[in-house]
Amino acid sequence: MADFDSWDVGDQVSALIAQTPFVICKIHGWSSRDEEFVKRAAFSLIAEISFYHKKMADVEFEQFFPLIMRAATDERNFVKKAVNWALRNIGKRNKFLNKRAIEVAKEIQKLDSKSARWIAADAIRELTSEAAQKRLEKRK
Repeated sequence: MADFDSWDVGDQVSALIAQTPFVICKIHGWSSRDEEFVKRAAFSLIAEISFYHKKMADVEFEQFFPLIMRAATDERNFVKKAVNWALRNIGKRNKFLNKRAIEVAKEIQKLDSKSARWIAADAIRELTSEAAQKRLEKRK
């Protein structure tokens, strides 16, 4: 990952890594790295597993909220977009995680950061939308 110089290649590799048994380890390790595309990959992985790993328990996703909170102030465009993507995908899994993701977004909104405010506003807008809420109701 450290050698990648493109977000799209990193996201494609992340889609593959998301299918491996060491995905959670990579998320935790990469989320604290400084390299832009490595850090982005951590949140791309969260977005991937949030969408595709249907059998993961809610508690397994709650461990990512502190990582999202910590990275929300990263002003780099590719990182902030992936952080937002991860938060939104977690919040689309079910009603419980939707509520938790909205709570986290409201906490992020309080951070003194333009990036954090953008992430929070975008996530809240999507996760509270009528369309998103209707989809979640159908999943009951």
